[in-house]
Amino acid sequence: MIRYNLRCERGHAFESWFQTSSAYDSQVRRKLVTCPTCGSSKIEKAIMAPQIVGKKGRESAAPVPAEQPAAAPAESTPLMMAQERELRAKLKELRDHIVKNADNVGDRFPNEARKMHYGDIEHRPIYGEASPEEARSLIEEGVEVSPLPVLPDDRN
Repeated sequence: MIRYNLRCERGHAFESWFQTSSAYDSQVRRKLVTCPTCGSSKIEKAIMAPQIVGKKGRESAAPVPAEQPAAAPAESTPLMMAQERELRAKLKELRDHIVKNADNVGDRFPNEARKMHYGDIEHRPIYGEASPEEARSLIEEGVEVSPLPVLPDDRN
């Protein structure tokens, strides 16, 4: 793994880890690396001091601090790998699709799902609420259920 100090076009500094230097190049070209402060995808490597440790000093070597640009924001920002952002966007897209195209049956979900499974009512896309025990019971009966993705930035 390689850690790079990065900077966006607006001067925000952050760091990120990449499997290889070519992985970094590929992700930047595909605009998957974005500034956690402003979202800009115009990213470049910032100057950083390499950590070089000799054979004798490996156990006691302290990391060499990298130079921080003067334009770094005062507050700390959470770092998120590009892949995590992409996954969250896909999960949000999936959830939004389900909410748009299915009926919200609320707390009637377990009963409605059972009725459809046993052929008492016509099948249709639904979503709703079920306790963990109700969901377990549905699964044991062979009713296919799946939770809607909930993301950390959801405010309910």
